[in-house]
Amino acid sequence: MKEAMFYQREGISQVRCGLCRFQCLISDGARGICGVRENRGGTLYSLVYGQLCAEHVDPIEKKPLFHVMPGSTSFSIATAGCNFHCKHCQNYTISQVEPNAPIRGVLRSPQEIVQHAIHIGCSSISYTYTEPTIFYEFAYDTARIAHEAGLRNIFVTNGYISTAALATIAPFLDAANIDLKGFSEEFYRDIVHARLSETLDSIIDYRAKGIWLEITTLIIPGLNDSDSQLQGIAQFIAANLGIDTPWHVSQFYPTYKLTNRPRTPVATLRRARDIGRAAGLRYVYEGNVPGEGGENTNCPSCSTVLIKRFGYAIETNIISSGACPNCGTAIAGIDL
Repeated sequence: MKEAMFYQREGISQVRCGLCRFQCLISDGARGICGVRENRGGTLYSLVYGQLCAEHVDPIEKKPLFHVMPGSTSFSIATAGCNFHCKHCQNYTISQVEPNAPIRGVLRSPQEIVQHAIHIGCSSISYTYTEPTIFYEFAYDTARIAHEAGLRNIFVTNGYISTAALATIAPFLDAANIDLKGFSEEFYRDIVHARLSETLDSIIDYRAKGIWLEITTLIIPGLNDSDSQLQGIAQFIAANLGIDTPWHVSQFYPTYKLTNRPRTPVATLRRARDIGRAAGLRYVYEGNVPGEGGENTNCPSCSTVLIKRFGYAIETNIISSGACPNCGTAIAGIDL
């Protein structure tokens, strides 16, 4: 255990967690909504510090990040727990912690994570698979050391971190892929168990801190695939994050508590792509459908295929010094 950051005592034995936007009021002996932060006698503890439930070497494209060091690898880590309870969670076996369940994982130190990432040739560390916000203390300590060692730090997140917590880690955080899961409060309430408005505020906070952003929307037939929701997301990105912000529209497949929904038709992804482009977005990608051509990066000015992808693999990359070699248009991103 490690004493948590971002909490305050209230009353005799309760604590108010300030790490994410749920701001849980936690009684003595209880845990927050994430299941991994526990009040013990008026002190809030993280139960997952260094307790890794997953660690893998991934292509950075798997995050997905298409405009950050294309073709590089990222050392990806996670602990158990999440502050969201999405009905379509693909990693529910590690993200959803039963009340009072013991926390399991392989103990690692921040120094070990950074040293291992360097040893195996990774260019970055990704805090991913579950929700990095809930293992914030470990991510923060690791990110500071990684930053000093010249590694990039990446959050793959639901975007529900508090403003104070984000401000503290922002100097060490280079990029984030944020799930903008839909564009109605009803969808967020019923499917995600959170609030859309809080997510949008957090995404704007990320942009204000100068962190490179890419947005992902998993499109679920009949739930968030309407023109109004897709237009809402595209217009929000264009107006608040900028037209150079990549938007990944990805294919849903039945899982967890949403096994009654079909896979997303490719035609729906194409419709989302067209909606994004109509809103002015320069980079819209179709995810989870390798070989359809929607994964390629094209020059927004002359349409030259700059990066040709198949799944997470890059087949060709002709970007030269961050620009299109055909017309000279600058391509937004990090170390392109």
